[in-house]
Amino acid sequence: MSELLKISLPDGSVREMPAGSSPADVAAAIGPGLAKAAIAARVDGELRDIGRPFEGDAQLALVTAKDEEDALELVRHDYAHVLAEAVQALWPGTQITFGPATDDGFYYDVMAPATREPFGMEDLPAIEEKMREIIKADKPLVREVWSRQQLIDRWNAEGEKFKAEWAAELPEGEELTVYWSGQPNSEGAWLDMCRGPHLPSTGKLDPQAFKLMRVAGAYWRGDQKNAQLTRIYGTGWLNKKQLNAHLMRLEEAAKRDHRKLAREMDLFHLQEEAHGSVFWHPNGYKVWRELEAYMRRAIDAAGYQEIKTPQVMDARQWEKSGHWGKYRENMFVVPDEVPNVEDEGPVVSHDADWMALKPMNCPAHVLVFKQGITSYRELPIRLYENGCCHRNEPHGALHGLMRVRQFTQDDAHIFCREDQIVEEVRAFCELADRVYKDFGFTYSIKLALRPEQRFGSEADWDKAEDELRNAVIEAGLATEEYGWEELPGEGAFYAPKLEWHLTDAIGRTWQVGTIQSDRVLPERLDATYVGEDGEKHRPVMLHRAIFGSYERFIGILIEHFAGKLPVWLAPVQAVVATIVSDADDYAHEVVAKLQAAGIRVESDLRNEKINYKVREHSVAKVPHLLVVGKREAEEGTVAIRTLGEQQQKFCSLDEAIAMLRAETTAPDLR
Repeated sequence: MSELLKISLPDGSVREMPAGSSPADVAAAIGPGLAKAAIAARVDGELRDIGRPFEGDAQLALVTAKDEEDALELVRHDYAHVLAEAVQALWPGTQITFGPATDDGFYYDVMAPATREPFGMEDLPAIEEKMREIIKADKPLVREVWSRQQLIDRWNAEGEKFKAEWAAELPEGEELTVYWSGQPNSEGAWLDMCRGPHLPSTGKLDPQAFKLMRVAGAYWRGDQKNAQLTRIYGTGWLNKKQLNAHLMRLEEAAKRDHRKLAREMDLFHLQEEAHGSVFWHPNGYKVWRELEAYMRRAIDAAGYQEIKTPQVMDARQWEKSGHWGKYRENMFVVPDEVPNVEDEGPVVSHDADWMALKPMNCPAHVLVFKQGITSYRELPIRLYENGCCHRNEPHGALHGLMRVRQFTQDDAHIFCREDQIVEEVRAFCELADRVYKDFGFTYSIKLALRPEQRFGSEADWDKAEDELRNAVIEAGLATEEYGWEELPGEGAFYAPKLEWHLTDAIGRTWQVGTIQSDRVLPERLDATYVGEDGEKHRPVMLHRAIFGSYERFIGILIEHFAGKLPVWLAPVQAVVATIVSDADDYAHEVVAKLQAAGIRVESDLRNEKINYKVREHSVAKVPHLLVVGKREAEEGTVAIRTLGEQQQKFCSLDEAIAMLRAETTAPDLR
């Protein structure tokens, strides 16, 4: 009698199955509906092919399309493999490399055969059609375990030099798997090296639920010294409805692109002479100044002291802080030149004379804290800086305001005693909550836990993580409503952190604010205070920001509001436009009164039709257009056209000023 395996199911029941059984057999034993719906399985927590046999007794959870996170990961991985198979079927001699799933789809890096040019956008329709053929053929996806030498021999025989190179670096003795699309070694079967898992067959994919989006250049293994490949990107979903919804989101996101809107609103520009740094125009800098003034009011009320620290510091300081060893490749490093007496020319001395533009403000804030002797009675000390930082981001990663090389943080560091940590973090949570709600955002909070590479003892990390967790609980934010979640391995190298993820108007999330509980940097930079016992003690350093960076936060605001910023933030809050030149003098009077009321206003007295003026100022996202003609001048009234509204409102000038003053007042001052 053969041994029976005990397979435990999520409902607590246990099924006995013959040795050699698979999750697919369990699904079939439960019922034909589940057998048809099941696409994969979690076996002892590991996501696996549904047809892969059990090795022994196991915990089993069957995966269906309702388990959307797992299902999307599977289908996107499979779409990538079908993409590579389609390209090789259409153009024999194409070399393939790798093709992972992404957050909204998949890609595959390939090298076109020598007989043709690299793949381009014009090739995508043919590739899509071939992919649909492969999907409709419902080819089984079959897993096999191979030796490293088998892989090397196979790829060399087929001229797949990239796959052969990778296979040669795989560890001896590790279980190495390949997947066939089609029955192994049969005519038309296609093979790829892959860890898996995969769907049971290509037919489990919806042929109408994917779309190839674009092509781009990529280097083998991400190194520009290596061969250049073509990366083909696609988006993949469980069904056509999901795909259509995604494409609509992309269309809406394109309309909201902050770079496009910035041109229309004349906010800023970027150019090659300063890669990754922003040229702010007067309109854009008005938005910046409003945010800066808002944040200053917030931090002043919360008991922070504003400081300013140097842009460039000696390498020895960065060595002490740990950034030189952990972060140097992302820092702009410059030599501290010293005079050479012999030839009177500048020379670079030794390593100790290297300087670096600061990538972050924290070490400088420790140096400010260390000036003088601090008593326990003075804590907490909250130091704030609108700190300009520089990070050497790769050119290809730069993206408008969202990823730059020069940026300004609303940065602060709280130096406190251990018994003050939870209360300080709780107070920060409440401050961040007020700020985000003032801007109309909803958010979720995540706790990023210790990464593999880190400074500090396990005991310190345990303590720091518990403190942040407890503070969020005390603030009443560790709930499902606030999307509370813990993220293993995603903390900074010196501290765990709380993260605030904002949700914008079209459902995208943006990680902005953080607070980190850090015992490492005060130790490395020898920060101390005098305790009640008269002895020196280490403060705990809380790193915190709410906007994150002004640049990125402004980019998020532009896209969230589609350029229609709240009136208090709008660079131009109103334009007074004339219908006829007879109203010019009255228009000047209206502008003067609005300016006296503190409203940012401009006039438009051009000899143009009013409809032309309305269109132009609508494109520039001016919130209110005050139209005046001869009648308005005689009656002391205005006609107000509000952005996004069809009807105009007629009222006295005094009523208009009162309305605008209310709308142009920042939310924290109302």
